[in-house]
Amino acid sequence: MDQILEFSYHTVVFVLSFIMATLWGIIVIPLLRKLKFGQTVRDDGPATHLKKTGTPTIGGLIFYLPVLFFTILYGNRFPKIIGLALAFFGFGAIGLVDDLIKVLKKSKDGLSAFQKTILQLLVATGFVIYCIMVMDLGTDMILPFTKMSRSVQIPGWIYYPFLILVLYFMTNSVNLTDGVDGLCSGVSLLVLLFFVLTAKNILGFEYSIIFNAALSGGLIGFLVYNLHPAKVFMGDTGSLALGGAITALAILMKIPWILLIVGVIYIAESLSVVIQVSHFKRTGKRVFKMSPLHHHFELSGWNEVKVVHVFWGITLIGCILACFTLF
Repeated sequence: MDQILEFSYHTVVFVLSFIMATLWGIIVIPLLRKLKFGQTVRDDGPATHLKKTGTPTIGGLIFYLPVLFFTILYGNRFPKIIGLALAFFGFGAIGLVDDLIKVLKKSKDGLSAFQKTILQLLVATGFVIYCIMVMDLGTDMILPFTKMSRSVQIPGWIYYPFLILVLYFMTNSVNLTDGVDGLCSGVSLLVLLFFVLTAKNILGFEYSIIFNAALSGGLIGFLVYNLHPAKVFMGDTGSLALGGAITALAILMKIPWILLIVGVIYIAESLSVVIQVSHFKRTGKRVFKMSPLHHHFELSGWNEVKVVHVFWGITLIGCILACFTLF
């Protein structure tokens, strides 16, 4: 009976978050249009994307509402949910500033790479310090293929800087994945659902299930408007927030290495950019037709829907494989 009540309890949060985000989208999208907060599409991208110019952006605000509501609602009962919210809204704030600069300047360029890097490292450092001081994070990490029963202690002077770099790399990787209708939101939804399953098997992580239910429900509500052809884009406002939340979940569950498996698409997207830029600087030639990776497949003849479905499928396989390393 208790398990049924627990299931219903989390399901209610999930369903209410979906409804809230869907209804909020009805208000937010026309408002973004009225404010002329339209996307400025990069002129060196796929030609098929030029028609997206003017599509409302900063749509990540749609799934902000349920996360904010349930964080406030359950903050007293589950204080640790505040840590996840700090990562989500902290990185999201950077994305919001970046997006506002873009839409106000009517440019594809927002914060400079240096400015964004400094801000991301500051938020990442602040989150790690909060986890140490308030959430008693520790320096232990669960080992793969041990059914979460064994962990290894890592010296703090190595572990904490490592976590800051993981946060920086993954938030940027999720950001780079946002470039095709429904891609980042769908991939992130699958990853979040994996963390729901994982949290149910770790004692003391009730707060992360609540947070996940709120964010996942809100993300599905956003997907209602973001599937091809997208009526709204999440912008950096959404993608950086998602990257912060997903990485924070992995860190707090003491399984940051799992991001190599469940986040295979994020990492592939990021590495494609690194490889493309470094190879071009050395040789003047490109490895991919265009980076990030999803653009390469678009220019190879795949339509957006095919790219999204294949990348979703790869993420699903990654999540299934990740389960074998933990359960």
